[in-house]
Amino acid sequence: MNEEMNGVEAERVKVNVHEKIDYVFKVVVIGDSAVGKSQILTRFAKNEFRYDSKSTIGVEFQTRSVTINGKVIKAQIWDTAGQERYRAVTSAYYRGALGAMVVYDITKRQSFENVARWVDELRAHADSSIAIMLIGNKGDLVDQRVVHAEDAVEFAEDQGLFFSETSALTGENVESAFFKLLEHIHTLISKRSLESAHALNNVATLKGSKINVVSLPPAELEITQINDLSSCSC
Repeated sequence: MNEEMNGVEAERVKVNVHEKIDYVFKVVVIGDSAVGKSQILTRFAKNEFRYDSKSTIGVEFQTRSVTINGKVIKAQIWDTAGQERYRAVTSAYYRGALGAMVVYDITKRQSFENVARWVDELRAHADSSIAIMLIGNKGDLVDQRVVHAEDAVEFAEDQGLFFSETSALTGENVESAFFKLLEHIHTLISKRSLESAHALNNVATLKGSKINVVSLPPAELEITQINDLSSCSC
């Protein structure tokens, strides 16, 4: 597996359960049914592959805490059902998401053709600054490939998305894809916090006073509160 990263360096260490969480990043995983969204999530959260996995009903989520650039980040990853009848229900869960993975199956052309629709829906419901990663899953089935990586790269570049091909079965590129997305979110949040601090300092300078700037974690400012979940794997 290629573990080389772009951007800030991520420390792949197991976070102590009692360690302070600096940030909570909500990430949604979307795409057609049966493209492997739940398997990708389970591979990243628990390093498992479930051969008896069933279609997600509604919305579920799992979490994993990682350390990026010295900060403990709790990735709260939501798995949304791909069936058409659940789309109205899951659209509300885009609110508060800082990142998204749009998944297709490299052996199913239609799942790739539908990616544009998923991206449009995501941008209609999520924050305009959301970081998006396009994922071509089932990379282990290369002999059944019908979607060429070049087509996905072209689409990703046109839409301003990150791109990676993964295999939930073998685990190939799953971890690196998630870390790349989380790193980018952290970079955006850090930049936003710095800009806010500068703005407050400028106001204080104009008033001729001194203040102490306290930057609250994004979890306190932007992440939707979670109550009465029907299913949670923490």
